[in-house]
Amino acid sequence: MRTLSLHNMPPMRAPRLAPALLCLLAIGVPIGGCGSGSDSGETSSGSSGTVASHPAAPKSEFPSPEGHSLREVLKAADGPAEAVIEPAAVVFHPGENRYPFEVFTRERAPISDAEVALYYAKVPRPKPGAKSRSGNRGSVAKAEQQALDEPAVGPFPAKVESLATKPAFRAKTTSEDPDAASVVYSTELTFPSDGEWRIAAVIKEGAELKGAILAGVVVGEFKKVPQPGQKAPVIHTPTAQDAGGDLSKITTRIPPDTQNKVDYADALGREPIVLLFATPQFCQSRVCGPVVDVAEQAKHEYGDKAAFIHMEIYNDNDPGKQVRPQVRAFHLPTEPWLFTIDRQGVVRDAVEGAFGLKLMRKAVDKAIAR
Repeated sequence: MRTLSLHNMPPMRAPRLAPALLCLLAIGVPIGGCGSGSDSGETSSGSSGTVASHPAAPKSEFPSPEGHSLREVLKAADGPAEAVIEPAAVVFHPGENRYPFEVFTRERAPISDAEVALYYAKVPRPKPGAKSRSGNRGSVAKAEQQALDEPAVGPFPAKVESLATKPAFRAKTTSEDPDAASVVYSTELTFPSDGEWRIAAVIKEGAELKGAILAGVVVGEFKKVPQPGQKAPVIHTPTAQDAGGDLSKITTRIPPDTQNKVDYADALGREPIVLLFATPQFCQSRVCGPVVDVAEQAKHEYGDKAAFIHMEIYNDNDPGKQVRPQVRAFHLPTEPWLFTIDRQGVVRDAVEGAFGLKLMRKAVDKAIAR
């Protein structure tokens, strides 16, 4: 997930983590990536395009939260996780949400075969007007700490989604990037209301279960991002004709993708649209190259059933410049994002973060069925 300062719009935000929880919790469970630099050596990584999807582990393989707080669930683990579990989304709404994330070693090598389950607890609202004494944590940080003693909900085991494509659709920007992601982990979290929620993970490392606190999420914070059932914003997107044949002006994929034949504004309300915001060259999480490859294969599979459009993030494809107006029009705080839109101009699916062909096809089918 790319989170950057975007100059003329609110900055793309990394998931929140209170300073008090950054490396050492009162229960002794650090967030992945803090603490010692040792490598567990108990999980394997895979290169892009070689790892298969596999289903989530049974809930019974993880601690039951019944009658326990989030702190107690983590204390029941065998220690702090060695792996780094990195959330890949920040936009959540009341109800069911896809929660994508990546798993790495401390050295940032991707782990493609971990078994992970998530838990969450509500962060209590700070008392109105509450103030902290000098030298103490602020009221918000205290509330996030108190969430550890709230009832835990879970477990939500995560499945592994492969980002592999057929070789013909795998770009150099993917195949020649040793850090390109090969999988994304995801599970479904159902949040009953707006507000902040503390997230924890339990991961299998060898024969042991290890725990980690993840960044919290604020449900309902990004209400302007288009949601399924809403009318899609009207934007123009650059085409190959606009680029005068120099496709490097409108895509950072090497070789250039073919998702630039149609201006979004010309297709909106006339035919289904598959709109992907991503920048293969500048995506920090290294998932944008693979997801553009996924979209390129899907475009080949669906033919003229939908207009496939890949939209880059930065003006002149330069991260030092402002984000493109199309990104601002969709109010995106992160990338990549996938939107599928039916021929009436209504959003039918919105996917934040990485995705594989199975989820791509499901999203496209929602749009072309209308």
